[in-house]
Amino acid sequence: MVFGFGRTATMVTPQEALPGRPDPLPDIPDTNVVLGTSMHPPFPEGSATLYVAMGCFWGAERIFWRLPGVITTAVGYMGGYTPNPTYEEVCTGRTGHTETAMVVYDPQQISAGEVLKAFWENHDPTTANRQGNDVGTQYRSAIYWTTPEQEAAVAQTTKDFQKVLYDNGFGAISTEEKPASDVGQFYYAEDYHQQYLHKNPGGYCNHGFKGMTCPVGIVRQDQLPAQQDILPG
Repeated sequence: MVFGFGRTATMVTPQEALPGRPDPLPDIPDTNVVLGTSMHPPFPEGSATLYVAMGCFWGAERIFWRLPGVITTAVGYMGGYTPNPTYEEVCTGRTGHTETAMVVYDPQQISAGEVLKAFWENHDPTTANRQGNDVGTQYRSAIYWTTPEQEAAVAQTTKDFQKVLYDNGFGAISTEEKPASDVGQFYYAEDYHQQYLHKNPGGYCNHGFKGMTCPVGIVRQDQLPAQQDILPG
């Protein structure tokens, strides 16, 4: 990731936000190069879409494209004010967006709770506006749901994982939790960010299993593969 732009933990106001642009960024790819599926709606009938943010979106996206039952993934910007922002603009901290992974999945193969299990276990949701050395509002933890089932799973898994965190000496969860309809559009990130760690296997990633399991249903930890821990190059 690019450091040194927006190292601020203060959320920009709508009045202070960068103006952005009316049109989407150019050359956004159509297809997820790992899964071979469309990154754009309409998605298959019966599928569900969940948006999650957990720091640098390069490593976050790879966590989810590996899960059985996930149809497609993409990375982008969400939760802020600037329309169609660039990565450089998001890095200033003046768009309000968080680096977000879009996860489209088949609820018949994987539940919202199982998707959220991977979310909780692979980052620290107690450090507001920071993951490791990545500091700024763009790195805040967030969940934006699109269905009542997801909303219920967010509430339950937050409650369950908070107990796990307290039992292991961590503080309160700071994750932003809102319906996607309340935070606005998901803006696709530039082509080079999409499936970045597939294109650059040795690229920067600070995600990985933190040693604490989120108790979801009867799924074992080894059934949901955790992110590989790859050090910065």
